[in-house]
Amino acid sequence: MLRENFATWHCGTHEISLARPRIMGILNVTPDSFSDGGKNFDAKAAIARGLEMLDEGADIIDVGGESTRPGHTPVSPKEELERVVPVVRALAAAGAVVSIDTRHAEVARMCVRLGAAIINDVSGFTDPEMVDVAADTSCGCIIMHWNQGGLGTRAPRRQVSLDESRPTGSALPRPVLSQRRFTLPEEAPIMRQIMGFLGDQARTLMRAGVSRDRICMDPGAGFDKYADEDVVIQRSTRSMVSMGYPLVCAVSRKRFTGAVSGVEDAALRDAATAGMCISAIENGARILRVHDVAGVSQAVNAYWAVSHKDPRQGFVSLGSNVGSRVGNISRAVQLIDEIPLTCVVSVSHAYETEPAYGIATPVANAVAEIRTELHPLVLMGKLLEVENKLGRIREKEEAEKGADTEKDAVSGRITKKPGTGPRTIDCDLVWVEGERHAGSRLTLPHPRLGERDYVIVPMEDLMHAPERFLAHAGVEVLPREERVGHVTADLGEVAWE
Repeated sequence: MLRENFATWHCGTHEISLARPRIMGILNVTPDSFSDGGKNFDAKAAIARGLEMLDEGADIIDVGGESTRPGHTPVSPKEELERVVPVVRALAAAGAVVSIDTRHAEVARMCVRLGAAIINDVSGFTDPEMVDVAADTSCGCIIMHWNQGGLGTRAPRRQVSLDESRPTGSALPRPVLSQRRFTLPEEAPIMRQIMGFLGDQARTLMRAGVSRDRICMDPGAGFDKYADEDVVIQRSTRSMVSMGYPLVCAVSRKRFTGAVSGVEDAALRDAATAGMCISAIENGARILRVHDVAGVSQAVNAYWAVSHKDPRQGFVSLGSNVGSRVGNISRAVQLIDEIPLTCVVSVSHAYETEPAYGIATPVANAVAEIRTELHPLVLMGKLLEVENKLGRIREKEEAEKGADTEKDAVSGRITKKPGTGPRTIDCDLVWVEGERHAGSRLTLPHPRLGERDYVIVPMEDLMHAPERFLAHAGVEVLPREERVGHVTADLGEVAWE
């Protein structure tokens, strides 16, 4: 393993590496959320959006069935369950890491049973029943700060509130105004409240039996906080990170984001959100809760690539059954070595393998070990470009094989079965260090990695006992007699340098 940062957030059956920033996509199954209410209120639309966010770069999907915007109407646990259950069930079945955004213990318990890996509690686990749910399960827990009485600092001039949770005309008590001498309130009193609460609630969970590595913190941007207070809190990100827990940056489209950027329309605050997320990352936050997954992913991937040395080990499975098969593999390796922020470390021999997955002719296969600093989805796009350069035309293949697809009985999700047509080259990204991902564009580790003899055997050229290596990474490798695509002959070295 190459990773220097081994921080991991344990969430049920998922271990989320925090060696790089992780994106939590917001999926509001509500009619009244402040910036996207009603867009995904229908369960089918919500499921489709959740799957789309996975392909856009989301590592976690945060499903919520009750709005917490200013003036929201509380919903009963029963109504909330009716909204979120089909969505949580389908996304978990598709392999997504699902977070349930709820303050109701009944909702949290049911969703964890259905496969949710994280409880995101806006009330900060102040409900003893919610603490019991956390203790009875192995899910990750996000403690959020929300003091509905406010933080008690000086209000903005003329009683104008820029925070979405305390709009003008709020019935909440206002502190007495005095002459302002500084642009922002004092940091120490604010952070004593925020960090004191978060630390107390973390200890409450640990006393109940929740392990420390399951706990994550969120300072609650926009929840009964003025814009000035939110800015102070965001500037104190490094102090909160020093508490030793993963930290969430959840500023997406919040009113204070608009206040500092001058953008009135919440739906147009995504660029400002990305800027704040990058600041939070630089100060140690590692989970970004956002609406615009595609935009923030692009910004964060670009920022991370140029600001952090982050090489990771990976393996690409290569196969060809057209023309000069070993020559095709050699050329593919050369092109992979030319991908930015990526290099080929070594390549196995090429091997003749039995046809698998309905392929009619024997295939030449090899495995390339790489180092890359690209996000896996970005790298996958580059590997598809390599296939295209070598004449791989997927659309034609799909037409020839009758669009070979299958439908998941639980989620209704349509996925492509392994291709059966001839191809000059296949470049399958099968494993990347510290990465787990679910999506139609890319699933890591590759879901069929452990059953493919034509991947396992070539990996033996690159390391001792790949079965043990992959088992450590959570991949079950089948006994050789149960695998597909058995190796039948050694075709020799792959010349690429």
